Amino acid sequence: GAKMSRRRTDSQGSLGPDDEAMPYSDDETDDELAVSSEGEPEAPPGAPHPPVETRPSDMGWKVKANDRAYHQLPEFQKKVFLCIKKSRYSGNAIKTYKYNAFTFLPLNLYEQLKRAANLYFLALLILQIIPEISTLPWYTTLIPLVVVLGVTAIKDLVDDLARHRMDKEINNRKSEVLLNGRFQEAKWRDIQVGDVVRMKKNDFIPADILLLSSSNPNSLCYVETAELDGETNLKFKMGLRVTDERLQEERQLAEFNALIECEEPNNRLDKFLGMMLWNREQYPLELDNMLLRGCKVRNTEECHGLVIFAGADTKIMRNGGKTRFKRTKIDELMNYMVYTIFALLLLVAAGLAIGHTYWYEDIGSKAWYLYDGKDQDASYRGFLSFWGYIIVLNTMVPISLYVSVEVIRLGQSKFINWDLQMYFAEKDTPAKARTTTLNEQLGQIEYIFSDKTGTLTQNIMAFKKCTIAGRSYGKKKRCSSRNKKWINEPFSAPRQPVDWSWNRYADKKFQFMDNYLVAHVRSKKDRDAMEFFKLLSLCHTVMVENKDGELVYQAASPDEGALVTAARNFGFVFLSRTQDTITIREMDQETTYEMLALLDFNSDRKRMSIIRTNFPDGRIRLYCKGADTVIYERLAPNSRHKETTQTALDLIGATAIEDKLQDGVPETIAKLAKADIKIWVLTGDKKETAENIGYSCSLLTDDMQIHYGEDVNEKLSIRQANRRNEPQTVYRRKKKPAEPFFTQPGKNALIITGGCWLHDGKRSEMNSLPQIDFVDMACECEAVICCRVTPKQKANVVSLVKKYKKAVTLSIGDGANDVNMIKTADIGVGISGQEGMQAVMSSDYAFAQFRYLQRLLLVHGRWSYIRMCKFLRFFFFKNFAFTLVHFWYSFFSGYSSQVAYEDWFITLYNLCYSSLPVLLVGLLDQDVNDRLSLKFPKLYLPGQQGTLFNYKNFFISLFHGIFVSLIIFFIPYGAFLQTMGQDGEAPSDYQSFAVVTASSLIFTVNLQISLDTSYWTFVNCFAVLGSIAIYFGIMFDIHSAGIHVIFPSIFTFTGAASNALRQPYLWLTIILTVGISLLPVICIQFLHKTIWPSVGDKKYEMELEEKEKKKQPSAFQRGRRSRRSAYAFSHSRGYADLISSGRSIRRRPAARGGPQDSIREVPHREAENI
Repeated sequence: GAKMSRRRTDSQGSLGPDDEAMPYSDDETDDELAVSSEGEPEAPPGAPHPPVETRPSDMGWKVKANDRAYHQLPEFQKKVFLCIKKSRYSGNAIKTYKYNAFTFLPLNLYEQLKRAANLYFLALLILQIIPEISTLPWYTTLIPLVVVLGVTAIKDLVDDLARHRMDKEINNRKSEVLLNGRFQEAKWRDIQVGDVVRMKKNDFIPADILLLSSSNPNSLCYVETAELDGETNLKFKMGLRVTDERLQEERQLAEFNALIECEEPNNRLDKFLGMMLWNREQYPLELDNMLLRGCKVRNTEECHGLVIFAGADTKIMRNGGKTRFKRTKIDELMNYMVYTIFALLLLVAAGLAIGHTYWYEDIGSKAWYLYDGKDQDASYRGFLSFWGYIIVLNTMVPISLYVSVEVIRLGQSKFINWDLQMYFAEKDTPAKARTTTLNEQLGQIEYIFSDKTGTLTQNIMAFKKCTIAGRSYGKKKRCSSRNKKWINEPFSAPRQPVDWSWNRYADKKFQFMDNYLVAHVRSKKDRDAMEFFKLLSLCHTVMVENKDGELVYQAASPDEGALVTAARNFGFVFLSRTQDTITIREMDQETTYEMLALLDFNSDRKRMSIIRTNFPDGRIRLYCKGADTVIYERLAPNSRHKETTQTALDLIGATAIEDKLQDGVPETIAKLAKADIKIWVLTGDKKETAENIGYSCSLLTDDMQIHYGEDVNEKLSIRQANRRNEPQTVYRRKKKPAEPFFTQPGKNALIITGGCWLHDGKRSEMNSLPQIDFVDMACECEAVICCRVTPKQKANVVSLVKKYKKAVTLSIGDGANDVNMIKTADIGVGISGQEGMQAVMSSDYAFAQFRYLQRLLLVHGRWSYIRMCKFLRFFFFKNFAFTLVHFWYSFFSGYSSQVAYEDWFITLYNLCYSSLPVLLVGLLDQDVNDRLSLKFPKLYLPGQQGTLFNYKNFFISLFHGIFVSLIIFFIPYGAFLQTMGQDGEAPSDYQSFAVVTASSLIFTVNLQISLDTSYWTFVNCFAVLGSIAIYFGIMFDIHSAGIHVIFPSIFTFTGAASNALRQPYLWLTIILTVGISLLPVICIQFLHKTIWPSVGDKKYEMELEEKEKKKQPSAFQRGRRSRRSAYAFSHSRGYADLISSGRSIRRRPAARGGPQDSIREVPHREAENI
């Protein structure tokens, strides 16, 4: 057929914007696009297609059947590297892993050393080995560095081994290949382009294969495409007539030698063009002849096919998108802060080095007692002092920062995995955090992009209500809303579902609440009701199978299956069909109807009709079912005439089907909207269906103003025209904020079809302006629904928002068609549901139900963000407070890069003395519990705005650290200046001073973290007291005489601690220092809570308000009842062509209907479908 993307005029049947007027373009080139969208004349919908001129460039792929050597010819080689060449035809093995045994160490180390901090520590280690400038022993850096690199490497290794295992499993699957004239078993990875393959029922299809023949008549083959597009219903494919007739036997297949010319491998799932040359004849090929990798053969005993694309060339692999390395915003901030600290470090070290130069010239060189026997001049000593200070002050950039961050993230991931409230018992699926590096990003999400089918809905249809000849059936009769209180009183006993035991063909799973209709139909008095169910049992394209005496229906869409099942339960059982007859069982007698024509559903007609005869007098009758919009136009004026043209129909009735929303979807969406998260639904469905779903899951509400495609285009073109008229504004654009698109007050929602603006942003700058406009406009809306978008376009929407809004995005989906979008977003969530595991495999988080998303974001995400921010702020503070004491000390030590503490204290400070309490705050802290987090979604806002950790917080931590280090140094310094101990000896030596400052620091830091902890557990308490205890324990050990005797050169502070801490005077000094360090902080915190309370601090008032509200009864409001139509049978073409007389009236419909749609029944609003 012609190109998918040609524009068509609005078909008369569809009201409003046309579903199909979308260029379905994933990777068309610019010139091709230009041709496809403007150059082609617009044909009326019914007209036959003009023949398409295929340029030779389109058909660059040649495949010769049963001829492996042909594909190795030099003309099919492509250059790989320098002069190494390899065939352009990919093998069938796939590879998703990152490392192998040889590359693991070098690649992994390279990736880790790309982190600024790791590289910095490596450089420090090298500096510390140089004896000239080494002021601290080298092991203070080596041990932490090895631990960090080791932990991360092991984690990467485990991840990659899992990928290796999966690839191996897939590549070693078995398949039957025709080799040397007969079928032999071969592994998938050994299949090559041009091989003939035999597939059995329920096999996965190993590559993209041209269907040659199958065991079904007409070489039909049914496939389930769940892995590709997330739909569980069957699609049919068919072989060419010529191959069906001539290629059934093994011998015939072995002699098959056709040459296929087709398009190059691409990622479009909806299009395939090719030509088969065989025995000097040419046969056109299209998508219906292709079995795509990732699908499963169903209802077909066996089929044969020719491999066209293998491995990486297949459409499913082409759609995968690249695996991107995802980083969180906080990660980036942290890196920038490490650079900032590094810059500070260089400045401070340079300043102190200059100080040392001058000091040496003035004092050091003249003091005879400082003579060290080296003849180095002042500037050289200054230079050495610079490097010395870099080593001394290196703890400003703590190596344990990265280890601690990894540990915290790991812990938070475990909490997500262990959360019982995100465990789905029916399927036994717990939530799973598949990456451990993104948790705090979950607390900063601004946009959610969701798939519809299977993500918001269950993709299971149920027949709920119907109206026959103007009477409605299936409604639950309710008391009026005022009397809701009494609804459970004895006189309104709960309604029993219908008992189907009278009908041996009934489907036990089918539930219907209205017993009256069943009695009505069984009485056989009402002709309309009989006709209604007869129509449902005749007018469809369902295939039937007999499994162990049970009838199993295979429908082209779940909604069609639901209607036929309904008819079956009401006593009109569809039993079997041939090409031109249908046999049904009406109540208790079998009847066979002759079918004269079957006009199948497609997206223009939006209806399907069947013309049948079997009246005793041979009269002919037409049955038609379709969307209300289409049927109403075709009704006879008084709707009782018996004319049977398609413009004067009788209305028998209407049905209402529901594609059940997953539990809790509307509440979840409402919650997330309250947290100011914008939700976009991207779906392959048609507009009406998507809109209905939008209403029923409360994404769209009645108070929203809805804007459709044309409206949007008009606004965008006005904006562009204005820009052209005042060209100088382009330069001023950055200063002047753009005026909003929607000026009237109130909420806006956007529903657009297809995406001409969704191409890759590889165009010139001028072309990106419309994209920016589109994104700006969409982001002004509360809700956006994009219909009829391809997987590639889904990803493009996400990257547009990421690029122009710099916002944190999350994608959630469940089928392979969402993989690209899941990989593109900052965070990808897979739903482990009905459809394949593709989405889950490429996601960062996976769970079983959409409703768990609110807990993932509002509870786990928020907590992770708050914990991480608190952790980082405190971590920077404790390291500044610790390190800057050296800076103040240097003024009194001749800037000689002498350390203010003992070496061992420096080594152990970040490892033992101060790390545990902070780590536990990062793991366990909660400002409010999970119930309140969900109850007040507004608490989520600080994360989106990033207010808890940014440069402002960083500098506050820096100044807090400077303040504390000043006090910790100068109060003991003042106390030591003119003291006398009790025994007449002054404890004013350097070692006692080091002990006092170190002890003050440990107390201050551990008590400060206690002030910052909002959620106390036994563990936190233990950690704070334990850290202080460990400090004293280790210090007394290190300062003991025994250890000095064993290692005299390493442990030099013999007896310092026991001597100093004997003096009450020094204890008073420590208490004074700690008190003065903490008092200002306590005052500031108190003032902050009273004068500028944060959202979290207001929670208690919120609680009280809630209780007050509960006491007041709310005014009763009636919702506007609005009727929205969604034609249920909006599925792709059914099996009509095949059923009706094989080939006779088979004509290609103009375009394929999009992926299956569903009807939605809205609470309090019926979706009535005729």
